[in-house]
Amino acid sequence: MPNCQASSANPVDLDVAPIGNGRIAALVNNRGRIVWWCFPRLDSDPVFSRLLAGDEEKGFSDVVLHGQVSARAQYVRNTAIVETILEDAAGNAVRVTDFAPRFKLFERAFHPAQIVRRIEPIKGLPRVTLRVRPTFNYGGPVENVAVGSNHIRFSGGTDVLRLTTDAPLSYIVHETPFALTQPVSLIFGPDEPLESAVDSVAREFYERTRRYWLNWVRGLGIPLDWQSAIIRAAITLKLCSFNETGAIIAAHTTSIPEAPHTPRTWDYRFCWLRDAAFVISALNRLGATKTMESYLNYITTIAMDVEPPLQPVYGIIPNQSLTERTAPDLSGYRGMGPVRVGNQAVEQTQHDAYGSVILGASHMFIDERLPGMGDEALFRRLEPLGHRAQRLYIEPDAGPWEYRGRQRIHTYSATMCWVACDRLARLAGLLSLEDRAGYWRATADKMRDDILQRAWSPKWGAIAGALDHDDLDASALLLADLGLLGADDERYRRTVEVIGRELSRNGFMMRYIAEDDFGAPETSFLVCQFWYADALASIGEVARARDIFSDVLSRANSFGVLSEDIHPTTGELWGNVPQTYCMAGIINTGMRLSRRWEAAWAAG
Repeated sequence: MPNCQASSANPVDLDVAPIGNGRIAALVNNRGRIVWWCFPRLDSDPVFSRLLAGDEEKGFSDVVLHGQVSARAQYVRNTAIVETILEDAAGNAVRVTDFAPRFKLFERAFHPAQIVRRIEPIKGLPRVTLRVRPTFNYGGPVENVAVGSNHIRFSGGTDVLRLTTDAPLSYIVHETPFALTQPVSLIFGPDEPLESAVDSVAREFYERTRRYWLNWVRGLGIPLDWQSAIIRAAITLKLCSFNETGAIIAAHTTSIPEAPHTPRTWDYRFCWLRDAAFVISALNRLGATKTMESYLNYITTIAMDVEPPLQPVYGIIPNQSLTERTAPDLSGYRGMGPVRVGNQAVEQTQHDAYGSVILGASHMFIDERLPGMGDEALFRRLEPLGHRAQRLYIEPDAGPWEYRGRQRIHTYSATMCWVACDRLARLAGLLSLEDRAGYWRATADKMRDDILQRAWSPKWGAIAGALDHDDLDASALLLADLGLLGADDERYRRTVEVIGRELSRNGFMMRYIAEDDFGAPETSFLVCQFWYADALASIGEVARARDIFSDVLSRANSFGVLSEDIHPTTGELWGNVPQTYCMAGIINTGMRLSRRWEAAWAAG
């Protein structure tokens, strides 16, 4: 898979590279422009909002090389640092290095709400213009620009953005071209002074951040095959975590449409409980136990401190409001609004949340690497969630795809309610609580029989997406992994075959094909490719699974990153980016399908 690409013809596209540090994240495009940065947290107002500004040239920071003819961008190997080489027609060239500082300082994690840009002449005498055009209040103008001795303050929102630099301030304010004769650094962040010279800070932060990422990657457990893709997915997944609480967001962006000119534009800068099982599995397989432990703490905090019913989605600080509204000053990705802030899904009924929490928390009872293991007290706190799942499993809900205009008894939701009770039975057995194990086993077995009977579609000879309905749904591919059916069960094998035939469009798996609140879906939800590959592998079709997995890796952007959706005809990426589901999918499926390390030097 390529890791660099020349300049794209589209002024706005999803060929972007995430940088971040567990507090903030930004997106740098393949021409060295920062097009998205929520400041000072992952879910904050985007001071760099160009990705959603349509045709308006606002909300970005870039380096204009006069006479430029090429741009090449790539990650520094095994890091979250991006380097972009810009070259002009005369052969002059500059290197732009972008990163968010992250390392240990005074025996504590140092990850400030800062971005560092270092701009170096590497060939000839390049002539550049440094442009910094932030926005506030979701696309609104800067209200005041104050120039200090070596900094510029931009204000207009609740937070002030400060740029500290050793570049000529007047050249930046007036966007004046100048000859770049020596390296300059731009440090964006809160309105706080630097304690040392800009150049020395930028160089020190770069080297310590580079070492941090190299050491973190060195500690990962990865498979033999697809190593670079899995390492990139692991780093990207970590960039979606909020260190303070352990939350892992679904994506860094809001409102990238699922398809061209669709109103399906959602804010994904929050934490869906549904993601828990997939993300925890990926972190567990990688051996990224600290990140996994923090995420488990976030999940259990919600389970312990929030009165039922559970919401399907929470903020990175769980009690924050997610009320949905639109941002009028941003016209949207390529002008395709609306741009939404918050997510109405918080108001929906989605019964799978109970199983998601218990399935995630169950790792605390079986993973002995964790310093704090699950015990009887935690089990007793989880039981009320199981009782609620028992009551709700045959009640209609909005389902895993969050339908806004209809409710059914979705097979996935019912199955996750069964998962809640099934795992409680297993956990009770581990804790030698025989009476509770017997109670939850009898409960789970009754639920399982009911679900399998009512979800079976005689029309298809397969498991349908909702009880007592015939519409197919790709989430049924997960039933073997969840344990409702064995992979050797003929009902599951038949379901995999039918879904693979009926929901595939030009080799891409659709979530479903029946019309929903917005009409018929147009693009493929990329995580379904991983589910299908996993399902094929589980029924013994490993070669087909590897082909599908290799193909979906080839669809990533030039930085190895996947968004939420792909158009089955054009192959263009759509939807919010980077998509946590997909990055976890790369890890989980890659590890399942990879050869063993012993095969590296095997004969033949």
